Amino acid sequence: MIALAPGTRVYLACRPVDMRNGFDGLAAKAKEMIHQDPFSGHLFLFRGKRGDRLKALWWDGSGLCLIAKRLEKGSFVWPPLADGQYQLTSAQLALLIEGMDWRRTVAPAAPMVPISS
Repeated sequence: MIALAPGTRVYLACRPVDMRNGFDGLAAKAKEMIHQDPFSGHLFLFRGKRGDRLKALWWDGSGLCLIAKRLEKGSFVWPPLADGQYQLTSAQLALLIEGMDWRRTVAPAAPMVPISS
């Protein structure tokens, strides 16, 4: 899991990008698509065309960090394709990375407890 510093914003690019992009390519996409400075310390998420891959880019103070994830089955839950960006909370980021639907979460039902006689 990614530990975010307090005040770190999470930006999600709503248009797919070429997953062959590395540090420099994604930094340029952060500036071009999200209109934010890639060296601001905020985290930038990018999706692949099929929706089963993501890359995250952020500046940790000493250099750019890049992580990638590919789901073996299914795809991540993404907002509708549109220009611009979407801002996530750190909790939504955690759900997205796990492949869960981060848009609406429901607490699980209480477990059934056997009645003793």
